[in-house]
Amino acid sequence: MQYAGIRVPGKVIVFLLHFCAGCGIMNLYVISGGHMPFVHTLGKESKTAMKKITIITGHYGSGKTNLAVNLALSLANAGEKVTVVDFDIVNPYFRTADFAKLFADRGITLAASMYANTSLDIPAISFDMERMAYEPGYLIVDVGGDDAGAIGLGRYAEGFSAYVPDQLDMWYVVNRYRYLTEQPDETLSLMRDIEAVSRMRHTGIVNNSNLGRETTAQTILRALPYGEEVAAQADLPLVYNTYPKDLTLEVPQGLAVERYVRAVWEQ
Repeated sequence: MQYAGIRVPGKVIVFLLHFCAGCGIMNLYVISGGHMPFVHTLGKESKTAMKKITIITGHYGSGKTNLAVNLALSLANAGEKVTVVDFDIVNPYFRTADFAKLFADRGITLAASMYANTSLDIPAISFDMERMAYEPGYLIVDVGGDDAGAIGLGRYAEGFSAYVPDQLDMWYVVNRYRYLTEQPDETLSLMRDIEAVSRMRHTGIVNNSNLGRETTAQTILRALPYGEEVAAQADLPLVYNTYPKDLTLEVPQGLAVERYVRAVWEQ
């Protein structure tokens, strides 16, 4: 990275220039003293269109479920038919089944284990995924954390293979502020573990780096090079850099998201 600055009346403007050798993208970060930072991308910028099937994986606490909820609501708001599969067979907390009423109000179909949101922590999976994939509309699969949460996905790998690559994406969600994913190498080690047990390959990286309600514009900006490096080392496209909707911020491949998943003490 290289920094430069200019002084104008009443403020100092700092420029941060970052080039990602792996992905060939030059980013110019413009940070105005006392103002909200914004980002302008120099080079090609991806335009992501969702495919029929989107499988979302990642480390525990990376924000998979919050991304799944946002994507589902965005599609529903556009008048699309959407089915969300709560495939978290490990963690009884922070799962898409928690949003059953919200989904129902928006016309979104939710498929979840019969034991979801009960006191029974039973890793039960009994989804007719091939039927849901075949039906009209979009299918979003919210997978549990790490390889332990993705192991059940392997039973559907053969059925999903019919939709690869034109109609299926499998996105790996990363958060540089989570334990065990602070560095690209450890982040990618977990990704490969997920691919091994699921018998499927990821098609893109989603940089969802955040600190929950403590997230600021600087939190997002500091994590941009991390997302680019993870994508470059994985040899996969960086699909999104997410950021909270309440921030006035522009980032390359930016996706503004609402924070639906909150810790118990915040509810």
